[in-house]
Amino acid sequence: MARRDTRRSAGDPTRRPCPCGTGHPYPECCGPAHQGSAAAPTAEALMRSRFSAFAVGDTAYLLRTWHPTTRPARLTLDTRQRWTHLEILGTERGGLFDTTGTVEFQAHYRTSNGPGSVHENSRFAREDGRWVYLDAAG
Repeated sequence: MARRDTRRSAGDPTRRPCPCGTGHPYPECCGPAHQGSAAAPTAEALMRSRFSAFAVGDTAYLLRTWHPTTRPARLTLDTRQRWTHLEILGTERGGLFDTTGTVEFQAHYRTSNGPGSVHENSRFAREDGRWVYLDAAG
């Protein structure tokens, strides 16, 4: 069996680990979802792809994966905020055969003022067979 080279080149953006934290290269992980060629199979996968969209500045994907009843008319990201890593703290439902799910997470970022984080319990729903972000659970 041939051994796969797992080293990543810092100069090659196609080999950088995906921001979502799986360790897979972005083009093999969240990249296809962002390009529209793959849908997230679970609520957690959608959460991870949305975090990556924040990290790479893909507002179109964020809006596309937001439930129509809670989606803002437009979205502007703070370019001074760099999303650094995601921790999934727990999930409730949101699997392959569910229609709703909740993902608890801690998203970490850095600004010129230092590090920070956002803690949220996000609610997701299936809309026309695809997972979408609904809102933060109260």
